[in-house]
Parts: sequence; structure tokens; C-alpha cells
Amino acid sequence: MKRGKKYEAALKLIDINKLYTIQEASALVKKTSTVKFDATVDVSYRLNVDTTQADQQIRGTIVLPHGNGKTKKVLAVTMSKTAEAKTAGADFVGGKELLEKINKENWFDFDVIVATPEMMGEIGKLGKVLGPKGLMPNPKTGTVAVDIGKAIKDIKAGKVEFRLDKEANVAVSIGRVSFTETQLAENLQALTDAIVKSRPASVKGNFFKAAAIHTTMGPGIKFTFEGR
Repeated sequence: MKRGKKYEAALKLIDINKLYTIQEASALVKKTSTVKFDATVDVSYRLNVDTTQADQQIRGTIVLPHGNGKTKKVLAVTMSKTAEAKTAGADFVGGKELLEKINKENWFDFDVIVATPEMMGEIGKLGKVLGPKGLMPNPKTGTVAVDIGKAIKDIKAGKVEFRLDKEANVAVSIGRVSFTETQLAENLQALTDAIVKSRPASVKGNFFKAAAIHTTMGPGIKFTFEGR
């Protein structure tokens, strides 16, 4: 595949045979952006897990120390905690009427749904609509919560979800090129620590096969860390 001049120039800054430290990789990724806009910084991990085994599925959330530069629109579905949801900064707050709006009008002007437990029966009816879009609230990701105010504040503060795909990869956006090296490094370290803690007990040998950080349309920078 033919690559552009900017990509080739960025690639020359990287030693492809080197495993950089988190600090080194966070500094270098800022120099390898190939676009004019404030590119997203993504990180991907290849894990040594068997995705066909139920006990080796990995999914979790973390509030990044500096957010990830993306502001999410939150839909709060609740009848008992509407005031708390509004105070916490939810973009839309309501009950059955908003679920009907989704179902009848194909309305999806939001990024995440947070709900109180009593609404899950109604939300479950839209499972075939919300599930494929990754919008179904789940207690494991903190999007079903009695304390809906805290759940919303966490999301607004930069809470991100990480989960394993079918090829045993985990990919997460951790910031933007405009972030400082320190902000990127601290976000990357926090995410890496969270994934290390999620290691299934049944996994033998090294948990990580590879890890790399890169910007939108930029080359990957392999890095290493404790706890691999």
C-alpha cells in the first residue's frame, strides 16, 4: 500500500526494532501526527487470551486522569433520580418517553445511556436496537447505577470502556495530540494498569503479546511496561 509523504516522514522518527517506555512513546507519538487537525491518540494491546473461553473475556472501565479529549452526550433514563441526573450534567433526562423516541423515531443523538435499575425492564425491550450499537446499559461498565449522578460525572470526566474483540485485541482512545507528554503518559499508564489488573487467572505465560500507541492515520509505536 502506497503511503503519503507525511506518513513516511513520521515513520522515520520511529525505531521499529525498539520497545519504547511509556514515557518515551507518549513523547514520540506527539511528533508522528500526519494530519492538520488535533488527532486522536489511540492505544492497542494484543493479549494472550483465548477469546472462545468465557473466563477469559475482558471488559472494564476506567476514568482516565486527564480524560480523552472527547465530550460524550449522556442520556439518563430514570424516573427516581431525574434531579440528580440533571445536576450531574446529563444531556437528556427522562423515562419511557425517551425510550419511545428511540424506538419510533430512530433517535440516537447521544453517545451513552445511563440508567437506574428500575428502568432496565423497559430498556431491555430495546435490546435488539441498543445492543448492536453498543448502547445497552450494563452494571459491569457502571452505566446501570443507583447513584446515577456519580455515573454521569465519571463519564463526563473521561471514563472509558475497554473490552476484548474477537481477535484478542483491546483498543482505546486515550487523548489527543494537543495533550502534553505527561498527560498522555499518565493516561496510558492508568489504562495499562487497569488492563493488567483484569488478567484472568486462567491465562498462562505473558499476558501481553504486543502493545502500540499511534495517532489518527499515524504509524504505531511499540512500547513496553511492567506487568506484561
